[in-house]
Amino acid sequence: MLWKGRRQSDNVEDDRSDSGGGGLGGSPGQFRIPIGGRAGGGGSIFLVILVVLAGWYFGFDPSTILGGGDGGLLPGGGGQITDNSGGGQDSGAGTPANDEMKQFVATVLAETEDTWTGIFKSQGLTYEDPKLVLFSGQVRSACGFASAAAGPFYCPGDHKVYLDMTFFQQLDQQFGASGEFARAYVIAHEVGHHVQNLTGIMSKFNQMRQSMGEVEANQMSVRIELQADCFAGVWAHYTAQKGILEQGDIESALNAAKQIGDDTLQKKTQGYVVPESFNHGTSQQRQTWLARGYKSGKLSDCNTLSGPI
Repeated sequence: MLWKGRRQSDNVEDDRSDSGGGGLGGSPGQFRIPIGGRAGGGGSIFLVILVVLAGWYFGFDPSTILGGGDGGLLPGGGGQITDNSGGGQDSGAGTPANDEMKQFVATVLAETEDTWTGIFKSQGLTYEDPKLVLFSGQVRSACGFASAAAGPFYCPGDHKVYLDMTFFQQLDQQFGASGEFARAYVIAHEVGHHVQNLTGIMSKFNQMRQSMGEVEANQMSVRIELQADCFAGVWAHYTAQKGILEQGDIESALNAAKQIGDDTLQKKTQGYVVPESFNHGTSQQRQTWLARGYKSGKLSDCNTLSGPI
């Protein structure tokens, strides 16, 4: 990915020096990249997945966001990946490599801002940039406390993406998902949740989930997490149009999607799979929807609610 020299976002908050405090774990309101044996967190819904039901059930007109974007530019429990980066609040902080990684994160965030601003503008809407918080070890968010062991996550309560950059080392060394665009995919997936949150649909899903059983909620969560993958693909589509992707970039992102599939993670951490517990999608599903968004660049092709996935 040819990212150096491009605009960096001003919406990165570096809290690595004062991360921590309180308990660990996470809130059901967090939407994360899974790194345990069972996908945890929740999900999010965007208008496009409610093409038929949106106006009737939620009381809004889905046509305001279903224009296709043409005018514009992770599971807890059941096992855990070990952090071998050294730990501590100052893990990697202040080193040249770390500073460059922060610049990379800020550049990718800027690219998502440009893409989604363009898509929203093409539909007569205004995109609100999210904040991205860098932390070390553990962090307090509007969704509660979270540990780096839970992976990157988005909190709808404060419109922020939270990232401990040691996850990128895990992605490479433990998951076998190397490459800058694999890391960019992680950020784009979480920003996808922010895009969905801006529509107000995320809160509607959370209300619906309260009346669902665990299996039913997991099944719905799979569908909405796959949509976030598809939205990451839409972002990649427009990023490729700028000519900043290099050979092998998309392949590295697809490999990352494969490595963090529910089935792959469960096999790695507990030796067997429990399909009823899946709530982010299998490796094949995640790859399929990421590729679909990338190929078309249309939000209308990210309808994961109806039909087979």
